[in-house]
Amino acid sequence: MARPNDPLDTYLLRVLVSLLTERNLTRVATRMNQTQPAISAALRKLRLVFNDELLVRSGNAMVPTPRGLEVLETARGALADIDRLFTVGEQFDPQTTQQLYKIGCPDYLSTVFMAGVAKALRRDAPNARLMVHPLGPGYDFEEALANGELDVVIGNWPEPPEHLHTAPLLEDDVVVLMDRNNPLARSPMTREQYLHAPHVVPLPYSSSHRGVIDKYLATHRLTRNARMIVPFFSMAPNMLPGTDLIFTISRHFAEHYASTLPLIVVPCPIDYPNMRFYQIWHGRNQRAPAQRWFRQVLKEVADRMLVAVPRARTIAGAGLALVKTA
Repeated sequence: MARPNDPLDTYLLRVLVSLLTERNLTRVATRMNQTQPAISAALRKLRLVFNDELLVRSGNAMVPTPRGLEVLETARGALADIDRLFTVGEQFDPQTTQQLYKIGCPDYLSTVFMAGVAKALRRDAPNARLMVHPLGPGYDFEEALANGELDVVIGNWPEPPEHLHTAPLLEDDVVVLMDRNNPLARSPMTREQYLHAPHVVPLPYSSSHRGVIDKYLATHRLTRNARMIVPFFSMAPNMLPGTDLIFTISRHFAEHYASTLPLIVVPCPIDYPNMRFYQIWHGRNQRAPAQRWFRQVLKEVADRMLVAVPRARTIAGAGLALVKTA
């Protein structure tokens, strides 16, 4: 939406960019805190302004016209320039800000981490809004950061993208989650038992960055017995009770579900590297006061998680070399 009392009414421009990016009236209405009829009315005005349909229906989807694609990048750049114009020298106050924070993260982080973020925002920035976007192999999060669709992405790749700004959140060891009556829980599991046991395996949430577990297994030419393939991490724990299935994941995630389901956390016999979780952002948000404050909130939430799960630990020492400050 346009800023309150903004001398430049950017509302239509923001609708234009959102529609051409999302290609869905309902999602744009939700994202901009508008009604769907209001977004439809704005689209009609935009079509008159540009003398073009901009978006047309193709089956069950909406697709941009050539003219729509042509104006998208220019419109994005114009909005970025306008936002910078009005944020230079702006004093940021968390208690009064109405900022919309847009974060992308794997679904399993919503269980513990994002719950902490929500509490922090309601306490310290009650007028701010939060939009959480799921990551998946078909979603280009790097492009989303570049065009402002996302402010921050949280991931746990062994090597985060080098061209983006990166800061460590936490480091966690890899464990195995299983039914508390699973025979493999009775004694230390061997490497062979682990590889042959039936695994629940989530689909990767990035097509360009392989996770710690998949990268290690591929490097060492090992194959686990993937019996259940699921689209979301958060589905896996609920498939374990009453079965012989096992699930490999970071400790803080495993401990949470072991406290709510009849599950047990056991050491992993494979020497996986620790999972390192990062927050990643584009240079466009490097110095913005509202964004710097939000990134600090994310770090403080991660620090509190470490207290709740003592085995997890920060990587402030070795990890600082990964932080780009330019």
